[in-house]
Amino acid sequence: MRYHELEGTSEITAAEIVNTWPEEKLEKILKEYGEEKFYRQIAEKIYEESKKNPIKTTFDLVEIIKKAVPAGYLHQKIHPATRTFQALRIAVNDEFGNIRTGLSAAVKILTNGGKMAVITFHSGEDRIIKNFFKEKQAEGILKIINKKVIKPSYAEIRENPSARSAKLRAAIKI
Repeated sequence: MRYHELEGTSEITAAEIVNTWPEEKLEKILKEYGEEKFYRQIAEKIYEESKKNPIKTTFDLVEIIKKAVPAGYLHQKIHPATRTFQALRIAVNDEFGNIRTGLSAAVKILTNGGKMAVITFHSGEDRIIKNFFKEKQAEGILKIINKKVIKPSYAEIRENPSARSAKLRAAIKI
């Protein structure tokens, strides 16, 4: 689940997370990174099952998740394991930390009057961008261009379903 390995980056793997992390820590990443509705039940089941036998494959993990959630959840539009895998990917790659690092670097190289636009696809990412822009505006470094987040139109979503969760925020360096 790692994008790539760079010198000095974490060596943590998804297998390590599901097999060694305490239940509370699993709950935290499932809730915060995956925004999983049944984060407690899934974390508990992962923790229980990993103590019996190590979770070795993604198929093993999917079966554990399916056992943890209510039957009705199995027939939703989104696969019941999607949010759990998303949370693991975000944790393994420290994606939220990388967003913060990238935003800070971008502001440093942006010249006065330069515009910065960021498209997010996850509410956790969007929260980071929104708070960063607000913080930099309060410091007098950025001015937020669009008070409300810009979302794709229904026509665009019909043409490009992947755009459904996209959110655009923009700011200008002052």
